[in-house]
Amino acid sequence: MVRGAYDEVGLRVRHFRRVSHHETADQPLESSEHRDRLCGPMSAPPELPEIVSRAFDVCRRAGYVAFCRNETGRLLAALAATRGGTMAEFGTGCGVGTAWLRSGVRNGARILTAELDERLAVAAQQIFVEDDKVEVLAADWSVLRDRGPFSLLFLDSGTPSEVGVDMIIDLVEPGGIVVLDDFAPCESWPPITYGRVDTLREEWLTDERFTAVEVMVAPDASALIATRR
Repeated sequence: MVRGAYDEVGLRVRHFRRVSHHETADQPLESSEHRDRLCGPMSAPPELPEIVSRAFDVCRRAGYVAFCRNETGRLLAALAATRGGTMAEFGTGCGVGTAWLRSGVRNGARILTAELDERLAVAAQQIFVEDDKVEVLAADWSVLRDRGPFSLLFLDSGTPSEVGVDMIIDLVEPGGIVVLDDFAPCESWPPITYGRVDTLREEWLTDERFTAVEVMVAPDASALIATRR
């Protein structure tokens, strides 16, 4: 079932619902209206943190739409509030994810974020121009390797070869948290994506150097949270 909705920047988005394993050939599927009631948006205050609203304004002006969704952003803010030291984000975009992290940062902590596209990095820098807790670099995220280890890492799962456990482990301190987003919820094991085993998700959920869990942030989206032992 696909339902249309509009996000904060007025862009059309789509939500997908998974078929429950309880729905078998012997049980008729529920009506679409009933499914929508069961799988509606998750509870959240309608107001956005002021810095996140500023980030959306920058995205509008830049015509950039590949930002993290608000459900993931609220998770990032909650996790950031537990961290001290330095947090990092690989792939700033126009700064929406960074803004969500910043909304949860406590005293004494700071954020480093890197964006390869200089135009986007410059746009994101506008959000934090007077904020000494955030540094936006116009560079590939690999430049952050010399700035770690970090207390929290926010990574996009879209490039699996760059965010595998072996590539990341030395960048996070013991007890530090890694967050990977942009997964589609899956009830099977091993996890399947587009008809194939999702080896990135499998790797993070089974590596003994981390304690990891997949959490649904919306009916059609999940994220991995992994804490280094």
